[in-house]
Amino acid sequence: MPERFDLLLRGGTVVTPGGPAQLDVGVLDDRIAALGDLAGADAETVLDLAGLTVLPGCIDTQVHLREPGAEHKEDLETGTRAAVLGGVTGVFDMPNTRPTTTTRAAFEDKLRRAAGRIHCDIAFYVGATPGNIDDLAALERLPGCAGVKCFMGKSTGDLLIPDDETLEAVLRAGTRRMAVHAEDEARLRARYAALDETAWVGMHPVVRDEKTALLATSRLLALARKTGRRVHVLHVTTAGEMDLLARHKDLATVETCPQHLTLAAPDCYDELGTLAQMNPPIRNAAHRAALWRAVQQGVVDVLGSDHAPHTLDEKARAYPDAPSGMPGVQTILPIMLDHVQAGRLSLLRLVDLLAAGPARIFGIARKGRIAVGYDADFSIVDLAATRTITNDWIASRCGWTPFAGRTVHGVPKMTIVRGRLVMREDEIVAPPTGRPMHFWETLAPAVGDAPTSTAP
Repeated sequence: MPERFDLLLRGGTVVTPGGPAQLDVGVLDDRIAALGDLAGADAETVLDLAGLTVLPGCIDTQVHLREPGAEHKEDLETGTRAAVLGGVTGVFDMPNTRPTTTTRAAFEDKLRRAAGRIHCDIAFYVGATPGNIDDLAALERLPGCAGVKCFMGKSTGDLLIPDDETLEAVLRAGTRRMAVHAEDEARLRARYAALDETAWVGMHPVVRDEKTALLATSRLLALARKTGRRVHVLHVTTAGEMDLLARHKDLATVETCPQHLTLAAPDCYDELGTLAQMNPPIRNAAHRAALWRAVQQGVVDVLGSDHAPHTLDEKARAYPDAPSGMPGVQTILPIMLDHVQAGRLSLLRLVDLLAAGPARIFGIARKGRIAVGYDADFSIVDLAATRTITNDWIASRCGWTPFAGRTVHGVPKMTIVRGRLVMREDEIVAPPTGRPMHFWETLAPAVGDAPTSTAP
């Protein structure tokens, strides 16, 4: 065991794969080098974490950032700044912000733009289109790629795979787990066409109703079964979908969002107007209760914020012209810690949803747990502290949150990314040094070695 470390965490409650424990953590060369009683060791930096809880670095697997030309919108720097202020050490960026990420050139351009500007680690999705199906198998293998994202129903942006024939071709064009926004496009078009001048945002969960979601998810699962392709169903919002997905856990993983676990119709639309508008919609309390059952029963694999930080000017448009989406990367951990405090889930279950789960189902190398050899990513929180969330605290350029005014129990105090302290007490304390994440299924063999499978 080394006698001197780059970083030493002392005195905290550390959430390991075996559960919470009082132990020290030694970090050397970006990785966790030792766990246990390290009283005799020294380090360049020693952090006294008495009274604090050390979680594995939390990963938000659904955010929407924007490059380039993001003068008034989110970009890689501001979005990842918001992430680390909220205790998040890694994000997956979705492909539907302009310019869309559908080609190798666009993907590599995003990687270049991220260098030296991101505060946490990152991975980028590639978007499926009818025109890039033949390229998807190669694109999903690019280092730093989280996989392929498919939109079955139109949301924000222009990516769309609305029909079964094209969807089947997309599913056959690769092997990694594919993320899917599952809403039925034909039903959406018909229901939007029936709107008149009396429409208001409270109708959003009626227009994009539960049948719209269930139809698409049923179609997706049938084709995934036919093709043998693993899928990841994003932001699931309905009781019917959760019941269906529970019967397909051999090929489908499931995400839900803090917004859908916290807010409920009709109150959220009465209180927030179009600030509560997102796709799929926030639904009533009965569906919210079904989502919590799915969390508690293990059907849900991960949480994602679906961070989509439209400006207040954009959200002020009348329904249905206001864009759907809300910021969330900075609040995902505090909101869920508050649910832990309220007894809705355990701290270990939260760690599974925000750290171990993302690493497991997406095959992220060296992330998701506090264990020797893993990246030294830590979300350090004070479970006893409270804070009232305010718009002023939000680092995203949009400058607002649907949770403004809400008091939460459980506050991120420090964020450490690969052994570097990047956030302390609401302050960014280091320059941006985030990197692309590594995935088992994109690792290249060493020069001269024969290609071998890198899947877990």
